[in-house]
Amino acid sequence: METIKSPVQVYGAMAANLGIAAIKFAAAMVSGSSAMLSESIHSVVDTGNEALLLVGLRRSRRPADPEHPYGHGKELYFWSLIVAVLLFGIGGGMSAFEGITHLRRHGTGSPMWNYIVLAVSGLLEGTSWVIAFREFRGRPHRRGYWRAFFESKDPSVFTVLAEDTAAIVGLVIAFLGVFLSHELGIWYADGVASILIGVTLAVVAVVLIHEGRRLLIGESAREETVKDIRHLAQSDPSVAGVLGPLTMHLGPEEILVNLGLRFKPGTPIEEVARAMDRIERIIRQAHPRVRHVFIDIRPLVETAGAPQT
Repeated sequence: METIKSPVQVYGAMAANLGIAAIKFAAAMVSGSSAMLSESIHSVVDTGNEALLLVGLRRSRRPADPEHPYGHGKELYFWSLIVAVLLFGIGGGMSAFEGITHLRRHGTGSPMWNYIVLAVSGLLEGTSWVIAFREFRGRPHRRGYWRAFFESKDPSVFTVLAEDTAAIVGLVIAFLGVFLSHELGIWYADGVASILIGVTLAVVAVVLIHEGRRLLIGESAREETVKDIRHLAQSDPSVAGVLGPLTMHLGPEEILVNLGLRFKPGTPIEEVARAMDRIERIIRQAHPRVRHVFIDIRPLVETAGAPQT
């Protein structure tokens, strides 16, 4: 498996979250703000999540071995799923719980430190988001960013971008909660803001769980990739028909292809072998992410009652 590029966006997010988690906690303790405490929990969870993504990236780079003949690429998908579950349970759950608790005991101190920390956090989180978005934008996208996000096969990119987006939304909610609570006297606004931060994290986590599950159980390559592989095989002069292909991502940079071919009547066995080599070579050249190609020779006419593919 090819070495995955340095996960700049993951390191950038970790640096930002490590820097702001401590000051958020300090501000929450001084002011008693529930929304600020939820944001500090959010930052701690994000930092741990990004560390888990780095573990997944490192383990996914291990070479194939007898027990894992296709390599360890799906390690990244496993750890990204764990990240999403932690974001939902710890980040979303604890933030919502803190907000509900605050509604029962309302009352906060001076908001000055909250405003300072929110401003600093906004700057750091914004920098982290820009790094993640630039990495995401640097990937080839033909159908717009929104669809590209859901079609991405690299959790180290879309998970960090989603978490950073949730962090910025959380900061806006926290600011509104502090402002409405202290400046307008709406005492319950701070607790409601904490609950909304928890809901935001839970929604993002559900999206990430959905994406991680699809990749972990074996998601196909993109539709245009599948169509092009079929076209390349069909274009060979010795091929009469193509069945499939069936594809599966074994990692962000590794695709497995199963292809059924029917050759024209009278094609010599030597030409069949040469055609299979040609097709495999052309597919690999056109799609460098294709690392495993399995070609199955099918009869020109299927036996009656045989299953069609």
